[in-house]
Amino acid sequence: MPLQCSGSARSAEEVNEQIRGLWLRAGGRLSTEQRAQYARLVTEWAIAVRTEVVEAAA
Repeated sequence: MPLQCSGSARSAEEVNEQIRGLWLRAGGRLSTEQRAQYARLVTEWAIAVRTEVVEAAA
């Protein structure tokens, strides 16, 4: 899944749920591919959080 530089299309909550699901499916041990997916998700989550904070401050 490509990242969007201008902000996340999904909310931080949605991305967080996907991160939790990834960990649950992996049983607490991520494969190399899952680690890459986790890194993408964490980056997307951080973008979403930042976007939500900026929107709330506006």
